[in-house]
Amino acid sequence: MATARLAPGVALVTVPGQGLAVRTPDGEFLRVDTGTAAPDAVVERLTRGHGSPGDTGAQVPAQGPDSVGVGPSAPDAPDAPDGELERLAAAFDGAGYLAHEGDGTRGPLAGRTVAVLGDDVLTEPLTRFVRAEGGEVRRAKRLTDLPGEQSPDVVVWCLDSPVPQGLWDEADRLPADGTGWLRCHREGTTAWLEPLAAAPGDVTSADVRLRRLAATPAHRELAAYWAGSRTDDTGPAHTAASAALTACLLTADLIAWAAGRGGARRLRRVDLRDLTVDEHTVLPVPAVAPLTR
Repeated sequence: MATARLAPGVALVTVPGQGLAVRTPDGEFLRVDTGTAAPDAVVERLTRGHGSPGDTGAQVPAQGPDSVGVGPSAPDAPDAPDGELERLAAAFDGAGYLAHEGDGTRGPLAGRTVAVLGDDVLTEPLTRFVRAEGGEVRRAKRLTDLPGEQSPDVVVWCLDSPVPQGLWDEADRLPADGTGWLRCHREGTTAWLEPLAAAPGDVTSADVRLRRLAATPAHRELAAYWAGSRTDDTGPAHTAASAALTACLLTADLIAWAAGRGGARRLRRVDLRDLTVDEHTVLPVPAVAPLTR
């Protein structure tokens, strides 16, 4: 275990008068029973000289409702034999608090292929974020540019404008084939982020349009706006900040989907003027049988 160190997000905390504690990536504090080992020696062993009791947060007490006591520590114990330090290292490893050199880092999107379409102001930051999280990105101009034999795991389409009539009709069929489908677009000063659809029955762009039409008394005007019966959009387009925020939210949706937590039925709106975000639950529209005469 000589190549093991603390995992990302894990920290050792030397608590005055209490000994050693570990802060988990979730922010929980656990007391460490160091046995006959001195806390300084444990810190040295688990950080290999990259941490010290003086900079592990000695001012932060390991107490409170989120703390879990696992036994007393021994702050004044003499140096313990290597076997005791290895026992503690093995306990940390078994709890998932150590990372091993050479293991490599796998981001939450590792092994996932993400096809990205749309306007550069949004697709460029999204591409960077997806790759930073371990995903493979394929850029395309049209859905037909994606080869069928190497179909992506999910398609993300970003527009810095309203959605042209019928543009996303074909993409709405992707979830029925097991391909994820995520999209966003802009209408004036508002960016709309629709929920990721990954299976039959999930919310599609057509569902969102129908729900939005049903929720406004100006449904005729909104339908005409979408159909293109409007003057040119002279409102503020995405800035670097609003595009980065939008790309971050989309990346978070992708990470949740990759972790099996997809399917959140929420429609989000980003106000490009002050970057505030609000969300509303949106449900798929049930299929209706055709009228008979």
